Amino acid sequence: MGNCLSLSCSTKNIMANPIETTFKLPSPLPSWPSGSGFANGIIHLGGLQVCQISSFNEVWATHEGGPDNLGATFFEPSPLPQGFYMLGCYSQPNNKPLFGWALAAKADDHSSSPWPALQQPVDYTLVWSSESVKMKKDGDGYLWLPTAPERYAAIGYVVTSSPEKPSLDKIRCVRSDLTDQCEADSWIWGPPGGTIDGFNVYSLTPSNRGIQAMGVPVGTFLASNGKANNIACLKNNNTQPHTCMPNQSQIDAILQAYAPFIYFHPDEAYLPSSVGWFFTNGALLYSKEHVENPVPIEPTGSNLPQGSSNDGAYWLDLPVDQGAKERVKKGDLVDAEAYLHIKPMLGSTFTDIAIWVFYPFNGPARAKVEFFNVSLGKIGEHVGDWEHVTLRVSNFTGQLWSVYFSEHSGGIWVDASGLEFQNGNKPVTYASLHGHAFYSKPGLVLQGNGSIGIRNDTAKSKMVMDSGLRPSIIAAEYMGAAIIEPPWLNYSRKWGPKISYQISDEIKKVEKLLPGKLKTVFDKFIKSLPDEVLGEEGPTGPKMKNNWNGDEVV
Repeated sequence: MGNCLSLSCSTKNIMANPIETTFKLPSPLPSWPSGSGFANGIIHLGGLQVCQISSFNEVWATHEGGPDNLGATFFEPSPLPQGFYMLGCYSQPNNKPLFGWALAAKADDHSSSPWPALQQPVDYTLVWSSESVKMKKDGDGYLWLPTAPERYAAIGYVVTSSPEKPSLDKIRCVRSDLTDQCEADSWIWGPPGGTIDGFNVYSLTPSNRGIQAMGVPVGTFLASNGKANNIACLKNNNTQPHTCMPNQSQIDAILQAYAPFIYFHPDEAYLPSSVGWFFTNGALLYSKEHVENPVPIEPTGSNLPQGSSNDGAYWLDLPVDQGAKERVKKGDLVDAEAYLHIKPMLGSTFTDIAIWVFYPFNGPARAKVEFFNVSLGKIGEHVGDWEHVTLRVSNFTGQLWSVYFSEHSGGIWVDASGLEFQNGNKPVTYASLHGHAFYSKPGLVLQGNGSIGIRNDTAKSKMVMDSGLRPSIIAAEYMGAAIIEPPWLNYSRKWGPKISYQISDEIKKVEKLLPGKLKTVFDKFIKSLPDEVLGEEGPTGPKMKNNWNGDEVV
């Protein structure tokens, strides 16, 4: 148990895969401030104690199929602390460094149930073997599904390198009331060329995810041949499920360790600011009933309408004075703040820190149309732009496991092993030119079909935001009254007006620059874009997004 990953494996006469390198964060973890149950190594789920095992013994590996056709490797978590039992084996693709975990469990002595929390399986079913599959592999592998006793559920599989059934003492099944439903998450592996039964291996995640959801991922996998999923995840039944969440001083230490650096493109003209700067520099509140008489906004947003819904009755806009408007559009990077929402996730076994950044203005989009790069005029422009990046930190150890990068209406999770770091363990984030979508690597990401699309250009420049320099915790529901939400957070309407311009006119301006055959293709592409990209109106604030109470949108 702990923060280091180890791997025992035999020497192979093949080219080394990334998985043969064990990933470690660039710097050691700090000594976390004391208090609460955060980073204590063991979490009490009510009926069960669980710990996160990050050291493994290799059981079997294949070197074809799966992501990048590099195969996958299957492991047993080892060693286990005394009294703890394996709930299932771990697997990951070979195309990235070894970096993962699997939970081990121990019955909680204080349970009042007449049925033990953990039980041996009564038998095993051979789900799949590699014997008939022709591919590069280290011998043969066999995947066994435990047959759970009545009132119990299997949480993972046993993997062996021989056809004999594993010992019944190898693994434990969990009492059903301590489990929750789970579903396939990311693809780990499938045989090269596929199989007749469509066999594939996936990582698992609880089906219901959010700050109120109690499903706990176990780090095991799903071996699927298209039939029903017989694997469950754990459930946090603790009457005080948030005792393992970080307290205020621990949050400060997490930020000191992991707060990302956000780099802006060298040509970026529209930078972030604090919300207070936006308000005090002339931002106005408009109402549907009094359009001609907009109202200046108080520095904290205290005169913004609270609650209700996004009914179109109010909206924010830039100053009326043209000079002030152009100045506010550009933001003020020196004054910019990182707005933090601290939330329990995955049954409070992880802490998500959503770091929100506000921009007074979102610039015009740029498109690539085969060999042509064109500005789209007003298309993509809108007042008030909210973007975020989310840190996911283990409550077992305090280790950073993954980062979510919001990209327009969706986003992507990137494991810590795939991140760029700076100044120790601080991830590097790149904000796209004008659109401000976040990416983990610099370069061009094209939002389209390859020959035509919206450009998302990112690069390092001297313009950079250290999100740990001016952090402001705006919400942490689990901390009760300790965190007071600013008034602007509960403003539910738009942060910018609906922009009145004819998209068709903007398209015609661009089409004049394109050869005849590309005009129709371009027109069709633009009309297929969602409003989010077209930027016809300002967005709602962070608290109105689905991911505020739920998981991130992928």
